[in-house]
Amino acid sequence: MNTLPPLGLLLDVDGPIASPVTRTIAIPSIVSNLVVLANLGVPVIFNTGRSDAFIRDVVVKPLLAAGLSPDARVYGVCEKGAVWFGATMKNFSGVNVDESVAIAPEIVAELRAMLESLFTKTMFWDFTKRAMVSVEQRTDVASADYLADQKHFDDDAFAIFEKHGVGVVLGDRRSTGEITVRIDPTIISTDIESVTLGKDLGAERALELLQDSGDLPRLWRTVGDSRSDYAMADYLHSQGYDVAHVDVRPADGIPVTPYRVITEGNLIHDEAGAAFLAHWVRELG
Repeated sequence: MNTLPPLGLLLDVDGPIASPVTRTIAIPSIVSNLVVLANLGVPVIFNTGRSDAFIRDVVVKPLLAAGLSPDARVYGVCEKGAVWFGATMKNFSGVNVDESVAIAPEIVAELRAMLESLFTKTMFWDFTKRAMVSVEQRTDVASADYLADQKHFDDDAFAIFEKHGVGVVLGDRRSTGEITVRIDPTIISTDIESVTLGKDLGAERALELLQDSGDLPRLWRTVGDSRSDYAMADYLHSQGYDVAHVDVRPADGIPVTPYRVITEGNLIHDEAGAAFLAHWVRELG
């Protein structure tokens, strides 16, 4: 008879796990505690807008080097549900891509040409994305300089989709017709994606992956640094799971939710993520 896992973790990566400054796991205890929890049987799913290549190189490789068990139930759900894979030799069966949600190649080419002609001083093109388009702040550029250029990039991207007759939304701004594409700026990047993608779809993919590998926990914690990350907890709550959301950047405002929202005192970003993981190692270890 299988033992029900004591906990499940759905983790955004930028912010709670990887430093938004270095774009790496800068706090060693994050790696070691993730390995402890996963090896105890806790399912760990990285539910992120990042690419599978980023999760493989920045997150999974350090976990494997730190002793992640081949039996660990660790998965990556990337590009907000468009791409997914198993992170250990036992559960890896290739990288899966939902091609139906990819941005049209001719628009991708135009967006890339626009960036390369106007915005390379503050941002770069993420060539590892398979379905989304993402541009990201250069690490040698001040945040204020990037954010000033980001607004112009986002506006120009909006105009490109309008020119092609593709319905697009950017914040409160909407083009005419059926909206199929979302321009989603964050503090270090802009993602351009199908409106069907999101952290709720990522959560749904996560449960599907786990159903193939064993029992599902009833208790969940979702962790993120933006308002869109609450969609992970929204989905799990709607499916009847006992869930709380950990907000590692609560200064943006905590919405009213039907589930508990946890913060880590004055800690933010990966320092808050490290404190959260250390708490559960003490609880379960």
